Amino acid sequence: EVQLQASGGGLVQPGGSLRLSCAASGFALDDYGIGWFRQAPGKEREGVSFINVGRKFYADSVKGRFTISRDNAKNTVYLQMNNLKPEDTAVYYCARASRLPFSLWRVSSYYTFWGQGTEVTVSS
Repeated sequence: EVQLQASGGGLVQPGGSLRLSCAASGFALDDYGIGWFRQAPGKEREGVSFINVGRKFYADSVKGRFTISRDNAKNTVYLQMNNLKPEDTAVYYCARASRLPFSLWRVSSYYTFWGQGTEVTVSS
């Protein structure tokens, strides 16, 4: 059974850091692209970052602050989030992509399996 388990969220002060994990089971992560999305209250889900075959992509709003990485031995993708801002507050989801053009990594309909989400709150 294909599963994605997101974890690592929590409450952090502005300027702080968190590392999110997306643990996969039922498939090998390095065979697929994995994306991180987030959804803030009252807003649409948006793509945050994507990794596949050594390429990494980021939303403009997180470039220079977030880093996506993958540990194939642990079958886990990470999202290191530094210098967090209140506007980063959201529920974060990881998802497995079907085949997609890299330019369309933000399009959620290309993702076939989703984790349950982990909540990130940035507040003083």
